[in-house]
Amino acid sequence: MLKSIPIFLAIAALTFAQHDGPAPPAPSQTAEQVYKNVIALKGMPADQLIPTMQFISAALGGDCEMCHVQGKLELDDKPAKKTARAMITMMLEINKNSFGGRTQVSCFTCHKGGEHPTSVPPVLESDMAPHPETRQAGSAAPTAEDILAKYIAAAGGAEAMKKVTSRVMTGKILAGGSTSPIQLFTKAPNKRISITHNANGDSLTAFDGAAGWMGSTGRPAREMAPADSESAGLDAEFYLPLRIHEIFTQIRRGRPEEIAGVTCEVLNASRQGRPPVRLSFDQKSGLLVRMIRYTDTPVGRNPVQIDYTDYRETDGVRIPFRWTLARTNGRFTIQIDQVTSQVPIDDAKFAKPTGPVK
Repeated sequence: MLKSIPIFLAIAALTFAQHDGPAPPAPSQTAEQVYKNVIALKGMPADQLIPTMQFISAALGGDCEMCHVQGKLELDDKPAKKTARAMITMMLEINKNSFGGRTQVSCFTCHKGGEHPTSVPPVLESDMAPHPETRQAGSAAPTAEDILAKYIAAAGGAEAMKKVTSRVMTGKILAGGSTSPIQLFTKAPNKRISITHNANGDSLTAFDGAAGWMGSTGRPAREMAPADSESAGLDAEFYLPLRIHEIFTQIRRGRPEEIAGVTCEVLNASRQGRPPVRLSFDQKSGLLVRMIRYTDTPVGRNPVQIDYTDYRETDGVRIPFRWTLARTNGRFTIQIDQVTSQVPIDDAKFAKPTGPVK
């Protein structure tokens, strides 16, 4: 099938190029209304196009230039783009005809992060069992309720958490080899804004209690895409340990796993019509170690992994002072130096500006 072009190039190439103009796509716009020469995924929401390309790049371990002309992404000069469209169509047809339209087969299904598909399973490289059970024989496995109760107790307990209704945190953000000062303002039940002070101005990311937005000094703020806004809302949950049961309609215990040498209990949380969230808790302390959430694209799910460390007690509540957020296309770490609780914060602090960010 189209042997002249390697299959890894085929899956990588989704033809697009943004029209002139700084305005982000409106929620109702399709990809072909905002970008040029979209063919394979015509009709998809415009705000899903960039996440789709990020998924493809991560699944194949490549970049846009595999199939696109740099600076002129709409051109069809590279033969690989024709193969790409055929392979994307093939993948969509497989999911439609064999899985009822659910995205069960994706680029990563075959490529596993490499240029060429993987067709041979790996051999065992250890004498250990593939999935060793970390619990001692005879001990009962904790239920999901047990794990959540331990998390709440480890964080300080419901009573202590409810006594605090706001926090202002200062520290630094480490990204791309550089470090910048950062401030975070959080307020119960679910308002949050982070302000990164860069050399050329501030960068803001916020959730106002209903929707997320982003902005930078001198430019108009823009609303987040629905999937990103939902993720920002989860990050803004001030009483997350107490709210997990309200946020998710189904919570199931998963197989224990090891993260950075720490044995963790795992919960898989889900809600109707939305991707699942994976929560990993330190088996000894009960504290949240990792959260993995997903955003759907037409070709697969993009993961976002957040690792929480450096827990410290402040006003009777244990919170992480360091967390690392990793996506398929980048990562950053926030290290908090100082936390002040019960600071009066007006709701206007979290509202999206009507004009350019000052």
